[in-house]
Amino acid sequence: MPRKTQTRRTFVDDEQIIKLFWSRDQSAVEQTDRKYGTYLFGIAYNILGDKADSIDCKNDTYVSAWNSIPPERPR
Repeated sequence: MPRKTQTRRTFVDDEQIIKLFWSRDQSAVEQTDRKYGTYLFGIAYNILGDKADSIDCKNDTYVSAWNSIPPERPR
């Protein structure tokens, strides 16, 4: 039986994700989801017990993060 090869996922570091948010680059949300999506979904699912609601909760977290970045970076 052939062995499954595992691919190692590489993630963008948190500083780079924050830079993407500051530059209002939508890939910030994609990178955040790649790095933290499973974790966020797991927390939501443990509380809500519903897959659809957990996905909505995870997505609401991304929208809240996006909206909390002010239009200009503080000094």
